[in-house]
Amino acid sequence: MSQKLEVWQRGPIPDVDPLLQPVAHALLQAREEINEYMHEFPIALLWERPAGMASTGFHLQHLSGVLDRVFTYARAEGLSEFQFSQLAEEGSDSAEGYAVADLVGRFNRQVDFALQQLKNTDINTLSDFRGIGRAKLPSTVIGLLFHAAEHTMRHVGQLMVTAAVVRK
Repeated sequence: MSQKLEVWQRGPIPDVDPLLQPVAHALLQAREEINEYMHEFPIALLWERPAGMASTGFHLQHLSGVLDRVFTYARAEGLSEFQFSQLAEEGSDSAEGYAVADLVGRFNRQVDFALQQLKNTDINTLSDFRGIGRAKLPSTVIGLLFHAAEHTMRHVGQLMVTAAVVRK
């Protein structure tokens, strides 16, 4: 086969329950695509906002942040001050200036944390209520995990389009 198989076509992820395989597959697919697409991406283009849209840097920050926040809610925990500070930073460079590899590395680590959480998730809790944010908006463990996967893939697509536009 001339093209590489997508993650979901390669079989189950070890130690992840079959009900959670789609989440694991989506996160691993996102990681592969981001690492490939951001390889040698020019740092000078990281914060450009074509047509006023979100920058590539924003998408990289947001991808990591959303995974962290949504998986935190799935564990029935509140957000930490550090998570709030990262949320506030989304869309901005750091004082020292982020390298593309820093932001890609952050996302890779967050995927690793998410996969570990998936492996440790008791499938008997998937329909358990989970409140989101201060308002405790209603969701469930499976709802949050599924949302993390689909939201991640949505931003991967947006990142790829933004990166392609600013590279031209």
